[in-house]
Amino acid sequence: MVKVEHAIQDFYADDFAWCFGCGRLNEEGYHFRTGWDGEKTVTYYEPLENHMAIPGFVYGGLIASFVDCHGTGSCALALYRKNGHEPGDEAEVPRFVTASLNVNYLKPTPQGKLLRAVGIVEEIHPKKWKVNVEVYADDVLCATGEVVGVVMPATFKGN
Repeated sequence: MVKVEHAIQDFYADDFAWCFGCGRLNEEGYHFRTGWDGEKTVTYYEPLENHMAIPGFVYGGLIASFVDCHGTGSCALALYRKNGHEPGDEAEVPRFVTASLNVNYLKPTPQGKLLRAVGIVEEIHPKKWKVNVEVYADDVLCATGEVVGVVMPATFKGN
């Protein structure tokens, strides 16, 4: 399986690494991993058999989660790079939450294929970023999306 080598999610603070989609500490989660591919961002994922909508096709909710976590991870990558850092640096990694999520399903996403989310990031405010995402199953474009992420406020804490 193709894997992002230096994923931003590997460097999220432990308190914020529990997301079902991309949290490295959530044993039950998907463990999406987002990194740079040139000036674009990329995340790969191979859905499990139980991630089905109907036999042979991936559940749309997984696609939405894939777009969502790819988007917020891409925002974190972009702000981190803007601040002069790359994954693996010692600086604290910014964490984003979703302000809006839009997913367009263009064709049914077949099971048994490696999914690839590709993102183009645009800063729209110092604490707000937009990511346009394309989701491919192998080389077939199956979905597009737009994520607006905002820097997680310091007051955003769990229990």
